[in-house]
Amino acid sequence: MVKYTAEDKLQAIERYLSGTESSYDIAKSMGTDNKAILKWVKQYEYNGVEAFIQPYTNYTLEFKMDVLNFMIENGTSLNETAAIFKIPAPSTISAWRKQYETQGLDALQSKKKGRPSMKKEFNKQSKQTPVKGSTEALEARIKQLEMENEYLKKLNALVQNKEKSPNRTKHK
Repeated sequence: MVKYTAEDKLQAIERYLSGTESSYDIAKSMGTDNKAILKWVKQYEYNGVEAFIQPYTNYTLEFKMDVLNFMIENGTSLNETAAIFKIPAPSTISAWRKQYETQGLDALQSKKKGRPSMKKEFNKQSKQTPVKGSTEALEARIKQLEMENEYLKKLNALVQNKEKSPNRTKHK
């Protein structure tokens, strides 16, 4: 599917509104469907050039309900409703309607996507030093001493292996 720039869409709209070409002819020359041309024209009629400047939008629950209620009360089509509310794809409204009908109001609530951020409280808890004399402090001290002991054992083993090695170089 080809994405068209705002300039391409505006040129197609001008060609259509001038009355010299039909939506079928324009669509054929651009390699798209005539319904796309008609949708662009509707968007342009309701919102002007701003209809094609599409910043990323996260729609609120209230906005979604307003759109659905407007469509039901006024009997507008998906394309017309999308044009009025500056929603780039009419299928977005269709998805909202299906979610609302099958799962209720909670389904329209925006959900965070992706991996959840790390909790700062968790990091603070793990870095807090335990109270001196508590069981946590004593366990932490035992763990530290065990690690030091293991380190010294490995260091001692390396030194002994180096002394036994026959490839030792002699210093003059």
